[in-house]
Amino acid sequence: MSTSSHQFLLFFLCMIISLSITDGTELIIANNCKDSVWPGILGTAGHVTPREGGFLLLSGEQTVLQVPDKWSGRIWPRQGCCFDETTGRGSCQTGDCAGLLQCRGVGGVPPATLVEMTLGTSESALHYYDVSLVDGFNVPVSMMPVGGGAGCGIAACETDLNVCCPSTLVVKRQGKVVGCKSACLAAKTDRYCCTGEYANPKSCKPTIFSHLFKAICPKAYSFAFDDASGLKTCKASRYAITFCPPN
Repeated sequence: MSTSSHQFLLFFLCMIISLSITDGTELIIANNCKDSVWPGILGTAGHVTPREGGFLLLSGEQTVLQVPDKWSGRIWPRQGCCFDETTGRGSCQTGDCAGLLQCRGVGGVPPATLVEMTLGTSESALHYYDVSLVDGFNVPVSMMPVGGGAGCGIAACETDLNVCCPSTLVVKRQGKVVGCKSACLAAKTDRYCCTGEYANPKSCKPTIFSHLFKAICPKAYSFAFDDASGLKTCKASRYAITFCPPN
């Protein structure tokens, strides 16, 4: 074997070993939309926020995030963004986080489709994740394990709800429908937001709007206590999060 071949073999083996001992979970984020998406990221309290909370993902591009064990947080798509290259300040038509390219701990303004996850806890090694429409909808999204075990679910809203959004929930920018509000965001009442006396699964029931969302996107959370069909579980080392997944 030549010296160069031997060096390549050693490099390849080192790569395999390093990948096999890497802690945490790999999130493969892909933009299958026709337009650019600016993913927003927010770690829950006590958890890091990767990539300073935001970046640009051109149409057809993908990137990989490595998050630590037991990471918990959310990822959402921002669209129609324009940022100053020097300051990183600007705005997005949907999902905006205080006008920042890198959200740095700031959540997105609804309506926005959310991918939420808790990748293990001290009590359970299982990963819990969902795609939520509780804060409304702006872009189709899915999250699925890559090479996960049996019983691993797919969380998704793969249909463009903007096309069939009820007129009372429509959000427009420059004459174009860019988002669909949740009933909570539109009505701002305890009944629709599952707050106050409705802040429990017995009194908080799906509304006509959440029934509509559920019929179109059965693999997504349609209201706050939609655990039975909205919450997915798995234990995989890699997950694919896709904006505008094939439907």
